[in-house]
Amino acid sequence: MSLEPILIVGDDPMKTNLLRLLLDNEGYGVRTALDAPEALRVLESFRPRLILMDLEFPGMEGMELAVQLKNDPRNRDVLILVVTSLFQKVEENRVKEPGSDGYLRGPLDTQNLPALLANFLKKTSSPGTFRELVWNSG
Repeated sequence: MSLEPILIVGDDPMKTNLLRLLLDNEGYGVRTALDAPEALRVLESFRPRLILMDLEFPGMEGMELAVQLKNDPRNRDVLILVVTSLFQKVEENRVKEPGSDGYLRGPLDTQNLPALLANFLKKTSSPGTFRELVWNSG
């Protein structure tokens, strides 16, 4: 049984692959992209329920991509969860701008991430319900 399809967008191949393996092992259908142009290419043939994306990556900021995706009727219903460990008040304001449905404040707790995402997907039945997902990792 396959769980929800997820696209992971981040410029760190090691972190992106770790998340892909982790979520693949939990049964999610996962694709990855290392930048915005690659993410847009993946979305031509893949319809995720959730996109996990870094706040910043080369060429286009995560929030810029999120707004672009939400303005496209084909992607309007896709949930976008911004992942950032560089979290200060400025970043908090940026992730709450239109485009994202929530954010994860790192560092990521890989042990609890699958359950956290499952809970987010269950409680967030439609875009527009902004949620902050935070855990204390130590």
